[in-house]
Amino acid sequence: MIRSIILLLNMVGVLSINLMLSEDVSLSVGVPSEVNAGSEFDVELTLQKGSIESFARFQQDLPNGLTAQVVDPANANFTFENQKIKIIWLKLPSEKEFKVLYRLKVDERLKGEFDLKGVFSYIEDNQRKSVNVVSSSIVIKQSSRIDPNLIVDIKEFQQMVPVQPPISLIAKNVRCIRQVPSVVGANNEYVVNILVNKGSTEKFAKIEEEIPQGFKAEAIQTKDAIFTFKDQKVKFLWMNLPAEQRFVVSYKLIPINNTEIKQLLLKGTFSFIINEATQVIDITQKEVDLTNLDPKNLEGIIASVPVPTFSSTGNQNADGQPASNTYTETGVDGGKDIAIKYQKIEDKKQGVSKKRGFDLKSYMLEPEKGVYYRVQLAAGHRAVDIKNYFKKYKLPQEIRTEEHEGWYKYSVGSFSGYKEARDYRVNLWKTTTINDAFVAAYNNGTRITVQEALMISNQKWCK
Repeated sequence: MIRSIILLLNMVGVLSINLMLSEDVSLSVGVPSEVNAGSEFDVELTLQKGSIESFARFQQDLPNGLTAQVVDPANANFTFENQKIKIIWLKLPSEKEFKVLYRLKVDERLKGEFDLKGVFSYIEDNQRKSVNVVSSSIVIKQSSRIDPNLIVDIKEFQQMVPVQPPISLIAKNVRCIRQVPSVVGANNEYVVNILVNKGSTEKFAKIEEEIPQGFKAEAIQTKDAIFTFKDQKVKFLWMNLPAEQRFVVSYKLIPINNTEIKQLLLKGTFSFIINEATQVIDITQKEVDLTNLDPKNLEGIIASVPVPTFSSTGNQNADGQPASNTYTETGVDGGKDIAIKYQKIEDKKQGVSKKRGFDLKSYMLEPEKGVYYRVQLAAGHRAVDIKNYFKKYKLPQEIRTEEHEGWYKYSVGSFSGYKEARDYRVNLWKTTTINDAFVAAYNNGTRITVQEALMISNQKWCK
């Protein structure tokens, strides 16, 4: 018999709700008693699982104005969509006790009190059991940094049609700071450290730095970005930014032919997407120590840099491609389905004719048996002359097309493993101007998500 006991603890500003679900199973939820509007706070779930081994799920409805991101999922599948957090274990970890950590962000326009409500479900003795979880009230302290006319009580906010706050409000916490490059070793090599404070942005971001002639660049710390060095430009490209609010990436500049420069001058930008528009800020260089990752040190560095001037490049993606010239497809990154934008073939610019004067039949994609992967390059509503259109990329693999959901989609390769397809995609990003190719998955000729393909073939996702 399920016994529900709610214990309220208020120690060091943290509320903990402890639920005894059965004789040897308990769940505690740790949250702060107060939060500041515009800030983030962590929610810690501690599960003592007893004899539970297989399926379990925790689901929580968030009020409008709160967003979530995972920090440590403890081998669970963590999703946040339509204001619902879902944490699902097909098989629970082997440890008797483990923690799940995720982070919530509060809209800076909010004030008032709210509760966090959720349901924990599990299987015991071949029966599905569940219990409701309700936290004590969490108080939002209103912000003094924004126009008071923008502030609204969180309960009233639930009844409103959500209005996107101004981009300047969303993005004002974004910073990108470069430590003055330092020489290391006897070969005049430079180490470049860059601090990113991501604010509210989560996906499609890019650091781009112009490197002086006479140097080549190598990555040191990428924080899961795709790193490239081409045409004297260093790029860090993220489809999904790291979970941390602030992080440091670094690279090394190696002189060619013993090049020696008295003063190394770098120029760079950080690009990110908010409300489907790309915002660009200059990277600020300062005499700081970014090897010291103590949170107080990083907070002090960020506070010392004024709010940057944002330049919007319009409705664009993270590589500066106009969104009107992009197509959104469900792909996978970070082990999760995401929306991936890639180049769309525009009829007007490419001179595509309504009356096709070329034979497309020999280029149509034919189905293969089992699960396999291809790398998609582009899509368009009308077919193009594949041989001539993609000639400039000089790809050794044959490009094929398929008609899917009203689009002609163009892809290359046939890979039995996701890792091989992923590696080919990364190579395309590095060696061609195709910056937005992605992996597509098939099962017996039918397109499926990469996540489905990984499950069917019992393969693991890899970065």
